[in-house]
Amino acid sequence: MKEQSTGKGFAILSAATMAAKLLSIIYMPFLLKIIGGNRPYAIYQVTYLIYAFIYVITNTGIPSAISKLVSEFVAVENYRSAIKTFKISRFLLFAIGIIMSIVMFLSAGSLTASIHYPEAKYSVIALCPAILFTSVASAYRGYFQGRSNMKPTAISQVLEQVFNTVFSLLFAAILIGRGIEAGVVGATVGTTLGALASALYLIITYEKNKHFKSGILHNNKRHTNKQVLRRIIKYSIPITVCIAITNAGTLIDSYNITSRLIAGGALTDYAQSIYGMYGKYLTLINMPITIISALAMAVLPAVSKAVALKNKKLVNDKINFAFRINFLIAVPAAVGLSVLSRPIYELLQIGDGYRIMIFGSIVVIFMALALIQTSILQGMGRIYIVTFYSILGLIAKYVVNYILVAIPKIGIYGAIIGSAIGFGVPIILNIIYIQKILKLKINFKSYIFKPIVSSIFMAAVTYVIYNILSYILHFIVKGYLNNAVSLLAAVAMGVLAYLYAMILCKGITKDELDIIPGRIKRFIPKRIISNIR
Repeated sequence: MKEQSTGKGFAILSAATMAAKLLSIIYMPFLLKIIGGNRPYAIYQVTYLIYAFIYVITNTGIPSAISKLVSEFVAVENYRSAIKTFKISRFLLFAIGIIMSIVMFLSAGSLTASIHYPEAKYSVIALCPAILFTSVASAYRGYFQGRSNMKPTAISQVLEQVFNTVFSLLFAAILIGRGIEAGVVGATVGTTLGALASALYLIITYEKNKHFKSGILHNNKRHTNKQVLRRIIKYSIPITVCIAITNAGTLIDSYNITSRLIAGGALTDYAQSIYGMYGKYLTLINMPITIISALAMAVLPAVSKAVALKNKKLVNDKINFAFRINFLIAVPAAVGLSVLSRPIYELLQIGDGYRIMIFGSIVVIFMALALIQTSILQGMGRIYIVTFYSILGLIAKYVVNYILVAIPKIGIYGAIIGSAIGFGVPIILNIIYIQKILKLKINFKSYIFKPIVSSIFMAAVTYVIYNILSYILHFIVKGYLNNAVSLLAAVAMGVLAYLYAMILCKGITKDELDIIPGRIKRFIPKRIISNIR
């Protein structure tokens, strides 16, 4: 099995996650039309928040432990222990997947009722089999990532989303005639079928590529099942808690936002509709976050491997690379979503709520930075400290939400402020820990200043291009087509403007340029590219 560099692994995963996320965003307006409006979408959103929370508890800790331990064992050529780690973890995930599916089934009614969305009960129940299938798939993904091969994970993600999109829309359309609750249940069918297809693909791929071509006798050190199991538990539990805390924040939002809006004087149906708008905003900002998630998945085994080799320079290089790419993507994404929020909502035909995006896109930067910091510290084995900081952030988020959302003049925007503070607290503490305690040299100011300057230039270009083109096309075509053409042209020019600005201010290195697709690089003059180092 061929290993990939961190940059190439990230490029593969980010391309796949972008494709998968694009499908989910295209899917959203169709689903809205089928199930009808903000309130039904709020029910759908709550269903998936509950599913995502159970998924995180089941499928994040052990796969991350697999990735970390396999990469460490491969680094010292102890292939026997790498295989043993995977097989023990696979069995654990299968067993946990069954248990959590049953727990999800039994608690669906009480859980949905406790957060004021009893209508979501049967759609949560319908997702129970998906937990088992994703548990199996996540074991194989962790193994492939530990061997620095991101291609199987990437293909499985796209395959899963294709099944999800097609069958969810199909069954939602078939069942919506029986009511909103039945329509939302139909919208979950594709998730289960997609998880099954993904698991089957990964199993087949593993069987074809499970042998180490370099042999198994380079390092004969043996680890007993008990030793391996102890290390899996040591890494997986705090990672699970840490990531579960982040997802718990969004699950708490589903209760906290709705209940505090009601406390501020809103009627229940109206509060649920507002939360539905907030759910659409979350779906859109998760587009760039999925790319950062791909970076985090590629960085964790890379940092773990460097730590296992006791190569401090390599550790520092990997961490700095991760932070540079993080800001390179997150800053322009946040600016672009804010400047083009209204045209984006009109293009997707997802109704109102674009003002939430104008104000809330800044959260993308906070989320991305917190995600990368978490992955880096996990890769370095500093699991408990990052978990503790995440708990402090969650507490801060809850308190801010509780106070601000109930104030009528602030309302839903209080949740955005709460999210920014909730991510900001662990970000500041992590920065202090990384630089003061671990004594790693990271020039955050340098990494963020150039993307900010370039993003401001990009924003000006996109705004001007969109408005000029929209005005000109107004004499030829109106409405949806006018907006679509103007927006896509503005986005394309904005991407090029950002890259030009970053290159001219020497904000991109050759490693980062290699990640950019060749079709985009063709628009950049070779004389400019030749000056990049």
